[in-house]
Amino acid sequence: MRTRRRKGEWAVGLDSDVVTESVRRLVATAQNGLEVLRFGGLEPGASSSPYQVVERTPMYRLRRYFPESDTASTGFPVILVPPMMVSAEVYDVTRDAGAVGTLHEAGLDPWVVDFGSPDQEEGGWKRTLTDHLLALDEIVDCVRAYTGRDVHLGGYSQGGMFCYQAAAYRRSRGIASLITFGSPVDTLAALPFGIPEIVATRSADFLADHVFNRLAITGWMARTGFQLLDPVKTLRSRVDFLLQLHDREALLPREPQRRFLDTEGWVAWSGPAVAEVLRQFIAHNRMMSGGFVINDRAVSLAEITCPVLAFVGEVDDIGQPLAVRGIRKAAPRAEVYEYTLRAGHFGLVVGSLAGQQTWPSVAEWVQWREGTGDRPVGIAPMVMPDPEKEGTGVSVASRLTHTVATLADVGTDFGRGVAGVAVGAVRGARDLTGEAARALPRLARLGQIQSRTRISVGGLLAEIGRKSPKRECFIFEDRVYTFDAVNRRIDNIVLGLVDNGIRPAMHVGVLMDVRPSAMAAVAAISRLGGVSVLIPPGPDVPEAVRLGGVEKIIADPENLDAAVETGLPVLVLGGGDVRDLDIEPGADVVDLERLDIASVQLPGWYVPDPGLARELAFVLFSGSGETLAVRRVTNYRWALSAFGTATAASLGRGDTMYCLAPLHHSSGLLVSFGGALAGGARIALSRGLDPSLFSEEVHRYGVTVVTYTWSMMREVLDSPSLHIDTIHPIRLFIGSGMPPGLWRRTLERFAPARVLEFYASTEGNVVLANVSGSKIGSKGRPLPGSAEVRLATYDAETGRLVEDARGFVREAQVGEVGLLLGKPGPANSAIVGVMRGVFEPGDVWVPTDYLFRRDADGDYWLIDSRRTVIQTVHGPVFTQCVADVLESIPRVDLAVAYGLTVGPRHIAVAACTLRENRAPTAAEITAAFDAIPPEERPDLVHVVPRIPLGPSYRPSADRLREQGLPDPTVRTWYLNPDTGTYKRFTKAVAAAWKAGTAG
Repeated sequence: MRTRRRKGEWAVGLDSDVVTESVRRLVATAQNGLEVLRFGGLEPGASSSPYQVVERTPMYRLRRYFPESDTASTGFPVILVPPMMVSAEVYDVTRDAGAVGTLHEAGLDPWVVDFGSPDQEEGGWKRTLTDHLLALDEIVDCVRAYTGRDVHLGGYSQGGMFCYQAAAYRRSRGIASLITFGSPVDTLAALPFGIPEIVATRSADFLADHVFNRLAITGWMARTGFQLLDPVKTLRSRVDFLLQLHDREALLPREPQRRFLDTEGWVAWSGPAVAEVLRQFIAHNRMMSGGFVINDRAVSLAEITCPVLAFVGEVDDIGQPLAVRGIRKAAPRAEVYEYTLRAGHFGLVVGSLAGQQTWPSVAEWVQWREGTGDRPVGIAPMVMPDPEKEGTGVSVASRLTHTVATLADVGTDFGRGVAGVAVGAVRGARDLTGEAARALPRLARLGQIQSRTRISVGGLLAEIGRKSPKRECFIFEDRVYTFDAVNRRIDNIVLGLVDNGIRPAMHVGVLMDVRPSAMAAVAAISRLGGVSVLIPPGPDVPEAVRLGGVEKIIADPENLDAAVETGLPVLVLGGGDVRDLDIEPGADVVDLERLDIASVQLPGWYVPDPGLARELAFVLFSGSGETLAVRRVTNYRWALSAFGTATAASLGRGDTMYCLAPLHHSSGLLVSFGGALAGGARIALSRGLDPSLFSEEVHRYGVTVVTYTWSMMREVLDSPSLHIDTIHPIRLFIGSGMPPGLWRRTLERFAPARVLEFYASTEGNVVLANVSGSKIGSKGRPLPGSAEVRLATYDAETGRLVEDARGFVREAQVGEVGLLLGKPGPANSAIVGVMRGVFEPGDVWVPTDYLFRRDADGDYWLIDSRRTVIQTVHGPVFTQCVADVLESIPRVDLAVAYGLTVGPRHIAVAACTLRENRAPTAAEITAAFDAIPPEERPDLVHVVPRIPLGPSYRPSADRLREQGLPDPTVRTWYLNPDTGTYKRFTKAVAAAWKAGTAG
């Protein structure tokens, strides 16, 4: 450009080349812009890869690419699955660098699943997640039938999640390997934007239950949502496109990718499918824990056994690295490998990097797994993800750094530092927020319950059913049952009970093993306003029936004979209507499963779930034989344990509680059944305690919490069929009565799971819980919302409370033996046997039967029941203390203590069983008993082959007591009163005891 002065004016001279170039750019921009406006983009002139639709159904079209080529008959088949919101063309955006073209060039046989778009398919808006997975299951069989080979199944993003889920559903049958690209498994490990877990889970639940049950995601919504994940990058790409609109040759190589992302690559997503994904894999994180539901069947990724290759994008903030690497923990039986790229979510499968690295590596992986090549460079075994080292993902730090670097090429280090602080703050607040958000509403609800408040088992089930009918209630024998189905079952049982004369307040015996029908029977009795008398199977049935005031019995087929022998009318429930019952002629037995309820009319007095907090709801039993005692539980007492358990265990809708404890035990009724309902957790049931099923069902159901009673876990730990490695979903064992030695073994075998030991008085409102689990053997402290507790000083020798000079009971100090008392609440009108004027004038307390000591930290330690304290010449001996001490010896398995009369004296005897048949030495026994005062030690310790267990797996000393004084053996020791040590029990010592001549 030149300037010159002409006639006193400035003039501008234009170079003809510059003018020509400017005009050319302007014309090219206009032409290309017009083409974009008319056709949505520039026409690159490249054709897509050829394919044939081999199979067509309303759910999918199965494409086989390059069907006429040699690879169609000789290549290893690879099935590629797109996500639900992305079209099948994602695998053929460009023929040269796309997935199908690259795999074909490598000699493989590529197939692509095309689900179409729901808005263009008949019934498409009603599609569910299960529909897609069952379709994929069918597709695997179809391709295997066509090719005669097992398939390599691959998927991008959610398509990869489909592949994991389908492989688990098939238990890897017919699948040579799995290949996924940016597919998250542990969805809560790395949430976008650092969203707190509690916010994500509750939002997902809300959207699933209240939004996507009515709405769907359209194609434009999917496109817009994807672009908003990185608005800076989206804006930059559009500005770059406009600035280069004049240069067609520069734009054409990237034009297919741009058109795919901007317009053509997005399809709609049906509402029911969105809801299932949100509910199962975001709110409950079931891919990680297991127990997601396909076709009403519980499935776990732990059932995947084929090799897995996961592509990880280092800057992928949708399929974040920590979430993707969750497959290593979720599928412990599979060989899991990874390939890491410096790519974002879309760049893993489309673009130059994908063409150069992703798809060639996939081809090499297939060849390696088929034995025709070496392991590809860059593919390495995946290590167990460590959230502490990896953080919570790239969503905060990398996004902030990326945005700052995009806007300006400075400040990256500062951005990363700020983001790191933000991540730490979010992570620190997330746990506290989640705990508080779950606990506070439960405690608030407990505080609102008054004596006339309507609350019951049946009422809580109905309440949840009204709010979320499709929520999963329980799993049994791999089948999943919703609250809607469970409530229908309960209502049908109610009709049968009404037809057979059951009325409100009637005491109805329930004599059933662990099964769904037992829970349904209890809930149906509650819905009628009756009282469930939960009878433990065994020799105490007649006495329990008498003590519980039972008028009719509901029994399952396995307990039918015992029920009939009581002489009461029996209603049989459970086992379906296809089994045959062996019923004696004339027996008063009605099979509820075959009862025609269609003509039953509910009477005018029927009001569903009428139970008030103060009213009696259950009758339980403790002890056995001569010590069998009645324990009455009100609706309020049940609610207290239910909501207290849910709070202490931090139960949520992502939990699945494995209920091993029978309903007739307080742990089963109050902790398992009640806690799961109050906490929103699923209930997983098994047919009794079967160690061979334990490992399998824990993984398949995604069990996070296991309930127990007494020594129940011993049956599991000692079983040779237990196959649980360090990767398991269990986070907590919860119950009551676990011996300290077994507690330690459980912690060692199932690390990092904890044990939450409860003590709950069945009468009154006392609930203690060892929430921290740090003191093995302790019952912990009172739960928030439970009764105020005090220890009344107790003289175990006289069996009386110790009073002060004014006549009031003295409160036990630290380390003193005391009787546990609980303060009655406003809903305790059904409680009998209260004590008044205990510590001060006019106070009211409900006594328990149990003696405790309290340590300096305020934790309570159970030492015995008042009924089982052994009186000896050297003072009272507490049976629970003795058993706890013996079980602290590593070689000891179980232990019990009991009293015997030998000659003129009463002695305390301790019996124990051994692990691996290795007996402790006398020195080891002496050292162990140094933990308790000399006067509280047993006179005799002996080894026995076995200790009988009661119906609740509680060790029982009754039969050992009946056998009398143990014979002198090398495995029997007596306490030498002179030295305070244990020595071998000889015939001479035994004779002296019997003659009354021993010291």
